[in-house]
Amino acid sequence: MYLSPRKKLFVDTASDMFGAGAVLKKAEVIEAANKCEVPEPYWFKQACRVGHNAYKLPNEEDYGVPAPMTVSDDSASPTVVNLVATNMEKQNLVPAPFEGFVAWGNFSKIEKIIKSGLFYPIFVTGLSGNGKTLMVEQVCSKLKKELIRVNITIETDEDDLLGGFRLVNGETKFVPGPVIEAMERGCTLLLDEVDLGSNKLLCLQPVLEGKGVYLKKLLKWVTPKDGFNIVATANTKGKGSEDGRFIGTNILNEAFLERFGVAMEQPYATVATEKKIVLGSMEKYNAVDEEFATNLVTWADVIRKTFFDGGVDELISTRRLDHIVKAFAIFGDKMEAIELCVARFDEDTKDSFLDLYTKVDAGINVGEDEEGDIIDPISDDEVNGGDPF
Repeated sequence: MYLSPRKKLFVDTASDMFGAGAVLKKAEVIEAANKCEVPEPYWFKQACRVGHNAYKLPNEEDYGVPAPMTVSDDSASPTVVNLVATNMEKQNLVPAPFEGFVAWGNFSKIEKIIKSGLFYPIFVTGLSGNGKTLMVEQVCSKLKKELIRVNITIETDEDDLLGGFRLVNGETKFVPGPVIEAMERGCTLLLDEVDLGSNKLLCLQPVLEGKGVYLKKLLKWVTPKDGFNIVATANTKGKGSEDGRFIGTNILNEAFLERFGVAMEQPYATVATEKKIVLGSMEKYNAVDEEFATNLVTWADVIRKTFFDGGVDELISTRRLDHIVKAFAIFGDKMEAIELCVARFDEDTKDSFLDLYTKVDAGINVGEDEEGDIIDPISDDEVNGGDPF
């Protein structure tokens, strides 16, 4: 039983008056409450009732250890399932190896930092779909190190991160948040999409300094174990998105950003590396086609170069190439796979992307246009030398 300071004062006073573990009558309960100047302890009469007008004082060993830090594992209770999704103490949080993963870019740098065991917060920034989150997960998978991933939103606050009181199986207990779990396990904490957060993230200031954090709701100081570290990923550098591509991202507090020891910019992979990634996806989905892989990465590379030159407003991410490969494995048709996976763009962009692919893959069956004429693909020289859009 967890006793707040006021409840403990009542129990200690009553124990001094009537003896430890004594069974009290209602009048004696009120007498003890009046002596220590606390309100009539209805909680005591509910929790410690042993019979009619009989209430047993708990022994000191029953409340000496703060039980609220223990998460109930009564998985049969619907309340526990809803509020505490899993029993963290019984889980292995080492990420599973990702089939087809290719280590590149900042992988080796992040691996060295985490392997060192030093507390050194890392901020990883880059455009969407280039493997930032997966890279961090696979570093931990390779090192056999536990990882707790938290997806940040504008609603994320101190209660979500550090924990709070929950009604668990009819009792109010403190359920530690993911930050506390990571600190006490000495594992890596991944703050994913951190630039979607608000100034409520400032509750992590002492944690980002490696000093631990004081849980105000428990009156308890939590110190991180050796090996604890923080990695944050974001599409921006914490300064918001001026072009509106990443709507919802916010300008993060400078003091918050300053606590990250190092920032790493994650670009898209080179053509050679991305081809390895695409071939890995094809092997995973049992749809290997090396020529198709070459054409896909060439197509994506041309689009990205045009995007960075200001020629188009959209681009093809590595994640979208994986989507295309999976669609190809399902439908067995290259153009159908590409059409399905670029359909989310506006009509002009979608048509431009499809047209460019027919030029990259000169041998593809492009069908007929609306007037019944066969569309003639242009040569590779025209793709490489001319404006594809």
